[in-house]
Amino acid sequence: MNTYFGAAVPKLGFGLMRLPKKETGKIDMEQMKKMVDLFMEAGLTYFDTAYVYDGGDSERAAREALVERYPRERYTLATKLAGWKAVDEETARQQFYTSLERTNAGYFDYYLLHSLKKENYKKYDEYRIWDFVKEQKEKGLIKHWGFSFHSTPELLDEILTKHPDTEFVQLQLNYADWENPKVAARANYEVARKHGKSIVVMEPVKGGILATPPQEVQKILHNRNAEASYASWAIRYAASLDGIITVLSGMSDLSQMEDNLSYMKAFQPLNNEEQAAIQKAQEAINGIRSIPCTDCHYCTEGCPKQIPIPEIFQARNKQLIWGQMEQGTKGYAKATKQAGTAADCIGCGQCENSCPQQIPIIDWLKDCAAVFK
Repeated sequence: MNTYFGAAVPKLGFGLMRLPKKETGKIDMEQMKKMVDLFMEAGLTYFDTAYVYDGGDSERAAREALVERYPRERYTLATKLAGWKAVDEETARQQFYTSLERTNAGYFDYYLLHSLKKENYKKYDEYRIWDFVKEQKEKGLIKHWGFSFHSTPELLDEILTKHPDTEFVQLQLNYADWENPKVAARANYEVARKHGKSIVVMEPVKGGILATPPQEVQKILHNRNAEASYASWAIRYAASLDGIITVLSGMSDLSQMEDNLSYMKAFQPLNNEEQAAIQKAQEAINGIRSIPCTDCHYCTEGCPKQIPIPEIFQARNKQLIWGQMEQGTKGYAKATKQAGTAADCIGCGQCENSCPQQIPIIDWLKDCAAVFK
């Protein structure tokens, strides 16, 4: 029997980042209330928002759709403090009090330091946020605290070693990113579990991409179970991992909520045959022609034409891996708006000499130049 922290929590959480919107861009509160009602009626309890979501409207919507309509003991609410948005210790701490005011929740069941990565994690030390959240826990204003993370397993290990009293971590885990070197899903998962930390899963459907995965993946999953939605495979995969508190799904309309509830209301982990299908899907994704760029940017140091090579390759990969032709074209245009283009490459070889992945960068830039005319 699993006894880890959060083992008893229902394995589907309602992520409040991609809420239903009206044509005006405002949150569709009536639809959101219906979604909250369906979620609660299914016996699910975990709601996740953040100080920065929708400029604060997500937390306000949580108040209107959830806090003001249900007894406090019926649900658990998580929110996050964005250290990189603060300019000093005082403004960092004020985020917590602002979140309390916006939600009127009285306290937070789960409170997270938001999106730690190499570019910002020192801010949380500088502003003494670690100490602050522990002080709020002592006051009863926070029940459990942790952090969400977007960086390398080495940094995750460093942070958890320095802060062993962290109760949980929130990680991007999905079957497409399991071996993706840029996301390092498997490696980060293994580091967290090595430290004995329970995990809240974010981006299980990879921002919606795995709801409509590449055609080869669709064939594999459809052949195994023609009735299951593609999103269900992704969410159940994440929920089947050991040590999971819950899997957040950013549901943005009633149909997504209904689909998720159809298989997560009475969640069953993937069986051996289903795990085998996922493995085949992962192999199919890995076998798709793509550029194995890890975004290290070694190639751009000294490029005489200042070509944003990793960003260009990321745009091309959207087309190669996911068939997102328009998104790839837009990504390329954005990357090269104020920089060199793929066609500007003079073939000097500086980039290839510095690439740790030994990518034939010059050939790939020629490919990109031909595609993104």
